[in-house]
Amino acid sequence: MRTSPLHELMGKRDFYAGGLMVLIGLFIAVKGTSYRAGSLMHMGPGFLPTALGVLLVLLGIAIAGAGLTSSTEGSEEDQRILPEQPQWWGWLCILAGPILFIILGRNFGMIPGTFGCVFVSALGDRNATWRASFILAAVITTFGVGLFSYFLQVPMPILTWGAGW
Repeated sequence: MRTSPLHELMGKRDFYAGGLMVLIGLFIAVKGTSYRAGSLMHMGPGFLPTALGVLLVLLGIAIAGAGLTSSTEGSEEDQRILPEQPQWWGWLCILAGPILFIILGRNFGMIPGTFGCVFVSALGDRNATWRASFILAAVITTFGVGLFSYFLQVPMPILTWGAGW
């Protein structure tokens, strides 16, 4: 059975992923230009977001182009945008992790923010256990606090009580 070109395009998962990357990259690049870019020797706050946004646009174009040129052979399952049985719990945990980092980090500091983010995100794995998630969160928190607080001297309190810093 022959399908129309529009129907074939609607089933191209890579095309949509590349298109989404282009849109996100454009947003980041345009937003980054509102800050001072500086030079390569003295980078300003807008340099990195703009450069990464442009790279994301280029990568998105390459992925979308590969999605358009790839053959449509293979099962219908390979080309679906969403899987037949989406892992909603995993998606929820992975999206909730950064939100939890913002809330806990702002109110209680880097240690609770990092631990909460990693712990909740790790629970999104269908094979994850509470114990394994706890150990992973403890190790990442220890490493992250050492790296960001002591080595890179990120101005975020390690532990604090109350709103904002």
